[in-house]
Amino acid sequence: MSNPADDDRQLVRRTRAGDFEAFEALVAKYERRLYGLALRMVRHRQDAEEVVQQTFVSVIEHLDGFREESSFYTWLMRIATNHALALIRKRAHRATAPLGDGGSADNYGDLPHPEFIAPWRETPEEIAQRNETARLLAEALDELDEKYRLVFLLRDVEGFSTAETAEALGITEANVKVRLLRARLALREKLTRVFGDEASRLQPHRHDGDDEA
Repeated sequence: MSNPADDDRQLVRRTRAGDFEAFEALVAKYERRLYGLALRMVRHRQDAEEVVQQTFVSVIEHLDGFREESSFYTWLMRIATNHALALIRKRAHRATAPLGDGGSADNYGDLPHPEFIAPWRETPEEIAQRNETARLLAEALDELDEKYRLVFLLRDVEGFSTAETAEALGITEANVKVRLLRARLALREKLTRVFGDEASRLQPHRHDGDDEA
């Protein structure tokens, strides 16, 4: 049984030697996954297609710099992420919230308190198998602030490490952890409003100083 990483190394070495069919094989193998990542990040089909094209151009230009210390797939996804972030940053000039941390730290002290607290009617495994879950998660992700959405995508969807996510986004690892927690809390609340058992709903804990209802 062949090892996918070993297969990629062979295709990379053949591509370096000028075998264009080997490069086409790499494109065919990863184009769909790259497009999925890009679309989740930039949220526009045309922009996602541009990211994929730029990524494979960069692969050709920098393939000699790939040292095989990580898998080709990991290296490829980092390139795609960088191109997607570059495009997002161009758009961010028109937005008010920066993607980076500007030298400041997010903190745990002002995390939002959940407003809808209830046990789910089904197990997470059962919910994950429902056709509507992917759509609901995508909609919930779209409603997140960009800086929280990107951290969640890189860490929880694409499997980047905390250090890799911090490097890609130009923020500290501490900020990655806080933003990831914020994203997870926000997503859980949105999904709980759909899958939670209304009859078993708990009232949020009120803190001293909160206004009376």
